[in-house]
Amino acid sequence: MDGASNVSELIRRVNAGEPGAQDALFAAAYGELRKLARSRLRDGGRNTVLDTTALVHESYLRFLHAGQLRGEDRRAFFAYASRVMRSVIVDAVRERQAERRGGDLERLTLDTQLIDNLPAGEDEVLKVHEALEALAQAEPRLARVVEMRYFGGYSEQEVADALDVTDRTVRRDWDKARLLLGAMLER
Repeated sequence: MDGASNVSELIRRVNAGEPGAQDALFAAAYGELRKLARSRLRDGGRNTVLDTTALVHESYLRFLHAGQLRGEDRRAFFAYASRVMRSVIVDAVRERQAERRGGDLERLTLDTQLIDNLPAGEDEVLKVHEALEALAQAEPRLARVVEMRYFGGYSEQEVADALDVTDRTVRRDWDKARLLLGAMLER
């Protein structure tokens, strides 16, 4: 059985509630999940909180808590994994920023303004996340393309395969989404 059909079979077994299927799926997909996480984190500037292994393992814990997987095949599974990794990264950035601001401790105002010096990468992740949610309300496919390219590190062809569209459509969607997001982020 090749890797793609093996992952698809394991997803079917997870959705059927078969004991041990989640662990088998994680083991079978681990290499590709690490590749996906590495591609997301390789630019460095977007995230200073997680490393590749931590992102993959935290995503796996979220898979476990989710119960059933939404996808029936390998492509859908990795598109879903991309969205889960995005949520893990955004949550980690929010948690880190809350800690830097003292969490639930009483806030004191300092004259030195050191508290507002956050790395641009963390702010960028949150701003893109908020703009992406607004885009998803208006144009869901554009948001999925951005999610898979920006947060998942997918190539145009991989996105086209996952969404069952042509790579030309992905390029047009990517260009349109970048323009819309750019306008949203300038505000």
